[in-house]
This record gives sequence, structure tokens and C-alpha cells, in this order.
Amino acid sequence: MGRRVLRLRTERGLTQRQLAEPAYTAAYVSTLEAGRVRPSDAALRHLAERLGTSPDELATGRSPRAATELRMGLTDARRTLATGAARDAADAFASLLDRARDLVLPAEQATALLGLGDCALESGELATARQRFEEAERLLADEPLPRRVPAIRGRATAHLLAGELRYSCYLLESALDELNAAGLHDPDALLLLYTAAIAPYMDMGAHARAAQAAELALALAPRVADPVLVAGMHRGVARTLIAEGRTAEADASLAKAQELYQQLRIHTDLAHCHWMRGYVHAQDGDLPRAEEELRTARSMLASKRAALYTVQVEVELADVLRRRGKTDEARDLLRPLLATPGPTDTAPATGPGGPAAEPDGAATGPATEATGGLTAERGAVHAGGAHRLLGLIAEERGDLEAAEEHYCAALSLLERSGAAGDLADLCRLLGDLLRRTGRVEAALDAYRTGLGHRAAPGTTTLGPAPAGPRPPH
Repeated sequence: MGRRVLRLRTERGLTQRQLAEPAYTAAYVSTLEAGRVRPSDAALRHLAERLGTSPDELATGRSPRAATELRMGLTDARRTLATGAARDAADAFASLLDRARDLVLPAEQATALLGLGDCALESGELATARQRFEEAERLLADEPLPRRVPAIRGRATAHLLAGELRYSCYLLESALDELNAAGLHDPDALLLLYTAAIAPYMDMGAHARAAQAAELALALAPRVADPVLVAGMHRGVARTLIAEGRTAEADASLAKAQELYQQLRIHTDLAHCHWMRGYVHAQDGDLPRAEEELRTARSMLASKRAALYTVQVEVELADVLRRRGKTDEARDLLRPLLATPGPTDTAPATGPGGPAAEPDGAATGPATEATGGLTAERGAVHAGGAHRLLGLIAEERGDLEAAEEHYCAALSLLERSGAAGDLADLCRLLGDLLRRTGRVEAALDAYRTGLGHRAAPGTTTLGPAPAGPRPPH
């Protein structure tokens, strides 16, 4: 502070006596400028008035204008992220974080960290995302829980994308329990948490909980002014409507979200709406429309380098392509997505789809080079879905050994993640294959594993499973 007083006094051409009088002495100002004393509140107000500044700026070096400009910068960076330019937004948030640290503004530091966490989610850097959200939560440790909810939601999303469904639910449910127990009925915070909980509940097969979360979210929506939260809620609720077979209502809910996102120019979330609409159409059996929506989502996400989301959409697109008879295209799309390839699938020289595909690894999806593909730690549920599809393709070609290896790889991934609907569907496929190859005991083990789970519309990553073998006459 002494250096600031000296600089401002010199800039204004004042002597120490002129600055001090009438209430203080030149010796007092000299001692203060040398850093040997801190002024009282009264002295701070006197000095600030004579120097033409505010007491807060004189004490901290932080001008009200600088703080306002920082908050404007954070708003602009959030808008940049909303339009899908995650890398540009990350650069802006990193610069603003440094500025907030220089100005000692903890709330603005936390906002910048939340932005960096969301950017990392977009690009699939899940460990970095978790770290950023944890830093933000630590900075806000003394704030009321509603202020910490965005960081908690971010952490939960990162764990969900990593395939850690149960821990994602734990984080969200703990925050909800604490909010409700403390009577902190903050509509924005509650809507954010209930909406975020729908996806892990559905993936785990906890349909009643997902439906309840959707109901509560819908009840909160009229009390929430933020259209981003309302749009996110409509997108999440659509999943529960699918599970209940209400596909028309699900599509209507997604259309509402899409309209809001178009108004707000939120590029990545708009892509997620196309993604979910593709999923709805796939569940409903309208494969041409499903393919169109998923291709749109894939193109939008890839153009903004939302790497992990892009490869997840590609898995669901491959499922639709296979179901439409475009097997070679589906296989070519899937193989590069797996960072650790499954068994080598040798395609026939020719087939119904035309000439054989390029060798494994020759084809690349738009996000593969940037991400290295899906793994147990990055998109485990969709990695399992990719292996399941490759197993189906191998089985359709008559390569039962490759099919079994893919199914087993998928089983390992899905058991770890707790994705109940996907797991039940896969156990049936594996059991059927084992039974057809004469290994009845192994088939029974696979069926038993799947019996504790439930595969129903809206509970699996992909569309409806292929029909099972007909019972013998």
C-alpha cells in the first residue's frame, strides 16, 4: 500500500505535507510510504479522497473498473464456449484466471475455473476437468452450497463420462440431500442437480429415480429464469419419456430445448439436442431420421472439436448404420474409435456392401486423432457399445471367435461402469452365442449375469437389440 500511496502522490504532484494536512503529518505519510505502518480506516478514507481514488482500490490495488471488466470478460468467454469454440474459450478463461488471481478475486477465480472445466469436458480431457472443478469447489468452500453446485455438477459429469456412474450419482444425491435438509430451496441449483442426475440414473437402470428427477425438474422449471438451465432440463426429461415409450412427447421436449438453444446460439448443446433426437428416432425405429439427426450432431460437435462427445455420437451412428444394412460403413466408423483395439476382424473380400473395407486403423473419425479413442477411463459405456456392435458385425459374418472377444471386452467395460440396460442386453447376446457354440454352462453364466439387470427402451446406449433366436418347434 505504501508504494501505491507514493506512486499516486507523485503522479498528482503532491508533497507529503499536502497529502497529510490537515488531519495528519508529513512524517506519518513518510512512515506509511516506507511500509512501516498501515493506515486506520479513517486515515485510509482521508488519503483516498486526497489522491482521487477509492479506499478499496488504495488498500488492495484493485479498481472497481478492473473487477467489472474482468466479469465482462468472463461473460464473453462463456458466450464463446456456448457457441462451441471450446479452445478459444479455454484460452480466454486461462487469461482471465491469471487476472483474477492478480486482483485477489476468489469468486471470479472460481468462475474462470468452472469455465476451464467445461472446456475440458468439451474436449474430453476428463482428468483436467475434474481438477478444475475441484479447484473451484475449494475456492468456494466457505460459500453457501448453491454457489458450489455448478462445480459439483461438473465433477459429476466428468465421472459420468469416465464411466463412473455410481460415483456420479453419489455426488449429485449428496448435494441434493444437503440442499433439501438445510431448506436451501434454490430453484437454479436444484434444477441443475436433478437434470444432471437423469443420465446416470438411466444408464444404471434406475428408472424410477430418473422419472422422479425429471418430474421434480419439470416442476422447478417455471421458477427458473435462466433459459440455459430450462433447455438442459427439457433435454434430460426426454430420456425418461423415451423409457416410458412416450417418444412423441420426448421429441416435443427436445424441440423446446432446441428452440431455446437456437435462440441462445449454444452450439454444443444444440448438437446434443440433435444427438438425443437421433436416439429417440432410433428407439422408435425411424432409422433414416435417426441417421440424419446423428450425422448433424456429429458434424456440429466435430467442427467445434468437442472430441469425446463426437466419438460417442459416432458409436450411436454406427448402430443405426448397421441396422440399415450399411455394415461396412459402420465397421469403418467404429474401429478407429477404440484406443485399445479388440480382436482383428478380417473382412471378406467382397460382401453385400461391396468391396472389403480398408485395413484396421486406415479410417479415422473426425475426433479420433485428437482423443486417441474411447477407453475404460474415457467414455466407458460407449466403448462397450462399440465392442458390442463390432461383435454383432463379426457374428453376422460368421466370425464367432472375434464376436465373442468383442462381447467379452464390452462386458468388462460395462460391468465396471454399472450401465444396467447395456449390460443386460450384452449378456443376452453373449449367452446366445455361447449356447449356439455348444457351451451351455458358460451361456447360463452369461444369462445369470444379465438377469439382475433390465434392458428396456431408453435404458441402453444404442437402439433396440436385435431379435433373439426363435425357439425350436
